[in-house]
Amino acid sequence: MTPTPSPSRSFCLIRHGETTANADEIIAGVTDVPLTRMGRDQARALLNRRWPEPISIYASPMFRAQHSAQLAFPGKEICLHEGLRERDWGVFEGQPLSKQPVREDTPDRGESWPDMLLRVQTTIIEICAASKAVLPVLVCHSGVIRAARVLWTTGDVGRRPPNAIPLLFEKAGNEILEKTL
Repeated sequence: MTPTPSPSRSFCLIRHGETTANADEIIAGVTDVPLTRMGRDQARALLNRRWPEPISIYASPMFRAQHSAQLAFPGKEICLHEGLRERDWGVFEGQPLSKQPVREDTPDRGESWPDMLLRVQTTIIEICAASKAVLPVLVCHSGVIRAARVLWTTGDVGRRPPNAIPLLFEKAGNEILEKTL
């Protein structure tokens, strides 16, 4: 079995602030939904965070991630990257979370889990390679964070990541360890 290619450096993933879909427990992979008041407050809470090194900001093109990045990093350049978008849940978009299919199943008119893993792997490796001297901070989605865990840490999706909490994927030799910043 060939090992999964690994990013060249550490990186930070931040799930966007709480959205209306999160609050209502609705599947909103590629459905653009706004942040709630709490979600906007969660993103703003990142304003005064001290970072371990200089950072560059990347965000999913989805409104909830862009808005979170703008609130958390006002005045900073935010590079949008299509590869950071959430998974397309196809016919399950807009349905209650309780109807979400098993992650490994490909929903009708949706994105397969293997395709998402490859997209996230390619995107994060590309961003890390371009961010030589600065820590890339990626404002993205739960699915992207879970894919990164499967690819480079535990091999498991783990628990749903919290909203607007920086998760450092720290490169330590040949390993990558997930830590809350």
